[in-house]
Amino acid sequence: MFLAINWQEVLDAIFNWCKTSGIKILIGLIVLFILFKLTNLFSNRIKKRLIKKNADKTVAYVVNQIIRKGLKVLWLLLFLGYIGIDTASVGTVIASLSVCIGLAVQGSLANLAGGIVIFIMRPFRIGDFIEAQDKSGTVESIHVFYTHIVTGDNKVVMIPNGTLANDVIVNYSLKDTRRVDVKFGIAYEADYLKAKQSIEKLANSYEEVLKDKDIFVKMSSHLDSAVEISVRVWVNKDDYWAVYYRLLEDVKRKFDEQQIEIPYNKLDVNLKQK
Repeated sequence: MFLAINWQEVLDAIFNWCKTSGIKILIGLIVLFILFKLTNLFSNRIKKRLIKKNADKTVAYVVNQIIRKGLKVLWLLLFLGYIGIDTASVGTVIASLSVCIGLAVQGSLANLAGGIVIFIMRPFRIGDFIEAQDKSGTVESIHVFYTHIVTGDNKVVMIPNGTLANDVIVNYSLKDTRRVDVKFGIAYEADYLKAKQSIEKLANSYEEVLKDKDIFVKMSSHLDSAVEISVRVWVNKDDYWAVYYRLLEDVKRKFDEQQIEIPYNKLDVNLKQK
C-alpha cells in the first residue's frame, strides 16, 4: 500500500517555515551580502590610502587581503549564529577537522608559512624584477599562498610561496644601478688596440652610461680562433637592456666599418684528384 501524502499539510509546513526561519535566513543572507560588499570597499580604501601615503605596495596589498578575508570570516560566523547554528559546535568541528586537513594540505601550510616569511623579510616588493625557480619577471602581486610574476612575454607565473621562500632569489630591482657585461671576439690577426679604442669611444658616447664609474674594456681570454674582449659599463637599472642591445649592434657596425674581423667557425675542405 502506498502512503497517502497530504499535500495541503506539506504546503502549510513550507509556508510556515518561510514565514519564520525562511525570512530569518533571507534577511541574514542579504545582510551578509551587504557586509561583504562593504568589507571589499573598506579594504580597498585602506589599500589606496596606504599607497597614497607612499607606503610599500607589498604591505598595502597584504594588509588589504588580511582585512578582507578576516572580516568576511567574522561576518560568516555571526551569520551562522544569527540563523541558530551553534558557532561553538562549528569551532569544535573545525578544530577536529584541522588535524586531518593539516596532514592533507602540508604543501599549502608550507606556502602559508612561506608567504609570512616573504612578508616579514621582504626579499622583493611588488614591481620588482626577480628571478627564481628558473623563472624571471616582474612581481605583480603577493598572495597568501602564491606570488604572481609577469614574464617579459606577458605570461603570469604563479610561484608557491613555500618553495620561493626557500629558494635563491635574484632581485634585479633592489639596487639603482646595474652593470652591463658584454663579450666580443676578434680574430688574432685583427688590430686589438684599434678594436679596444673603438669600443671605449662608443661606450663613452652613450648618455646612459654612468661616467663616475670606470668603463672596463680589456682582453679577457685567448680562445681557439679569437681574442675575447670583455666590456663592462654601469647604467641605471631602467637603462640596462637598452644599452645592452645598443652596444651589441654598434660594436658590430663599427667592426664592419673598420674591417675588424669577428671570427666564426670555418671548415676548409681540400679535394685530391687521383
